[in-house]
Amino acid sequence: MATVSPSWNYTLHLPHDPRAAGIARGTLRLILAAHEMPELVPTAELLAAELLANPHCHTEGPYALRVRSAEPGRLRVAVWDTDPRVPPGFSNGGSPAPPPDAEHGRGLPLVRACADAWGASVFRELGASKGGKLLWAECGGGAAAW
Repeated sequence: MATVSPSWNYTLHLPHDPRAAGIARGTLRLILAAHEMPELVPTAELLAAELLANPHCHTEGPYALRVRSAEPGRLRVAVWDTDPRVPPGFSNGGSPAPPPDAEHGRGLPLVRACADAWGASVFRELGASKGGKLLWAECGGGAAAW
């Protein structure tokens, strides 16, 4: 008898706290272990770390880690924050690599280089919605829709 793995998703709401990114990465490792996806841990953790650094460094409000698998072996890691501005380094065209002595600017190009797909969604405040944006990156085989 074949088993079917249903799609799943998790959202971890995080305060604007320096410990939040570490807690989110630990939670991501637990999720992937529970869903028997250990082969995705290194890439997913790197993607999450870089996506989480953005709202921590460039916004003041809360943010959230979202993890989703719509099909076996494929994962989408996303980070929502309250700022609707998409960083210039995350557009499909991207931006040039920072100079070797730059202290910032490598995170989003690293996400683009390591992810199978990436993108951004901007949310306008409507009623109970908090607005903001969602930056996402996928890893694993096959194609998935968010």
